[in-house]
Amino acid sequence: MPHRTRIKICGLTREADVDDAVAAGADALGFVLYARSPRAVTPARAGELARRLPPFVTPVLLFVNATPAEIDAGLQAVPHALLQFHGDESPEDCTAPGRPYLRAARMAPGVDLLDLASRHPQATGLLLDAHVEGYGGGGKAFDWSLIPAAVPCPVVLSGGLNPASVTDGVLRVRPWAVDVSSGVESAKGIKDAALMRRFCQAVRDADARAA
Repeated sequence: MPHRTRIKICGLTREADVDDAVAAGADALGFVLYARSPRAVTPARAGELARRLPPFVTPVLLFVNATPAEIDAGLQAVPHALLQFHGDESPEDCTAPGRPYLRAARMAPGVDLLDLASRHPQATGLLLDAHVEGYGGGGKAFDWSLIPAAVPCPVVLSGGLNPASVTDGVLRVRPWAVDVSSGVESAKGIKDAALMRRFCQAVRDADARAA
């Protein structure tokens, strides 16, 4: 069976963008619960947006060094969310909520992904992003050759992807999933429906070529 690369679109802030992302074919939508992000939403707002999702489209809550109370507020608003930890959280911090989670890795020379994976055996996957100042996505790509050949858990490729570059990313890395935010925006936090459709179609085309 040919692999179908899953698609996560992150940083949703508007109802219309949620609907357009689902229509484009996204498998998961990310809501940023990090106040310093230009794409930040409150837990209540994330709940409003997540309630628009149909079955089998997964809401993801992105946290950066959040307190247990902040994580709990997010889960109260979006009870079935997958968690994504994008800061300096320890393995204990990530497992404390008792929920499935993705661990983000900020890729730079010297980052040991195999060590990170071994310290997070309960993570559902590792999300690989570029190393930028501050936290969260910076819309920058990283050197894909830094990814070892045998990461022992699903890999989510992120960092500077867009409709033009994602085909190459899928073909070269063969990730479980890809994650995009700024690459499908007209402004920070404002998604472009046409770019989301082109991004999802580029992933499907790459899968077809790989098969």
